[in-house]
Amino acid sequence: MRPVWLCAFIAALLMCAASGAGAAGKSDGPTSPTRTITDMVGRKVEIPAQINKVYCTSPVGSILVYSLAPEKLAGWNYSFTPEERTFVAEPYRDLPILGGWFGKGNSGNIEEILSSHPDVIFSMGTTDTMSITLSERLQTQSSVPVLMMGGALTHLDDAYLFAGKVLGTEARAAELADYCTRTIADARRAAASIPRDKRVRVYYAEGPKGLQTDPAGSYHTEILDLVGAVNVADVPGGSGYGRVTISLEQLIAWNPEVIITGYEYGQRPDLGLARLTADPAWNQLAAVKKRQVYETPHLPFNWFDRPPSVNRILGIRWMGNLLYPEVFRGDLRQETRDFYAKFYHTQLTDAQLNALLKDATRGR
Repeated sequence: MRPVWLCAFIAALLMCAASGAGAAGKSDGPTSPTRTITDMVGRKVEIPAQINKVYCTSPVGSILVYSLAPEKLAGWNYSFTPEERTFVAEPYRDLPILGGWFGKGNSGNIEEILSSHPDVIFSMGTTDTMSITLSERLQTQSSVPVLMMGGALTHLDDAYLFAGKVLGTEARAAELADYCTRTIADARRAAASIPRDKRVRVYYAEGPKGLQTDPAGSYHTEILDLVGAVNVADVPGGSGYGRVTISLEQLIAWNPEVIITGYEYGQRPDLGLARLTADPAWNQLAAVKKRQVYETPHLPFNWFDRPPSVNRILGIRWMGNLLYPEVFRGDLRQETRDFYAKFYHTQLTDAQLNALLKDATRGR
């Protein structure tokens, strides 16, 4: 997540203070027990000894907290679609929608967020100097401790261990961190065994027309790098939201072997196999001709990207199995059931599992 969301958060918070709404968090009553913790960028922050509620500024943190300690999550950042809701455990699907500052979705309401009485705020994502400065300003203005957490896919285990220490759920955090550690290690070992000339060339199709994407090395395409795929989008990364717009001519020149169609917060473009095979322009591509177009599983959270949180851990297993089934062995259906039970507190029905994988696997 880029610093722009936090800039918006600060501006809104200042407006709230100016209007007399004030800030929640510290009171004039008796002082509650506190402790000092060092966050993931080295800041020493005083927090309450007992954390009952946490607000996260973006879905990256909210999904992590939901998987770790859903009873402590103050609310969600955006509304679920009816289909997404059925994959979220009760009663957490009905938590308040508090908005946030992420991507294009600067929808947070400061007064409403503070009225939920968070004991701490998690800012999970980028951790550069500007982000640190803005987090400190946010903490000063809101009187709520702000803890920064890195959001890199390969350091989610560290994020879990840190969050577990803050929330008092160390044992549960260690269990989820271990799952992340093992998944990343397994992927790296498998990818290392794939010869360079055998690596699958992939295009990640985003946007309503499929002509937006994130290039190699992007925060949003870490899964491709981990499983040993080649991201054909050899273009500079975009600023702000991250994605870049390309031309159909560029895509035809890249001629990917596999196309992965994206999904984002209830805005999945109509880019399924049927649509692309019917389009003469797209039908020039090897991936379309060979029917190697797959939709990203996205219920309740996108397995590949946006939001780039712990949902991507299962995405690693899916993508590896999809591109290199002879190397990334395992029963994807059982792994999906296990992940949803462990991270999402949900026992999948056969119908739900089929819906998740219907257009996402070679066996469709």
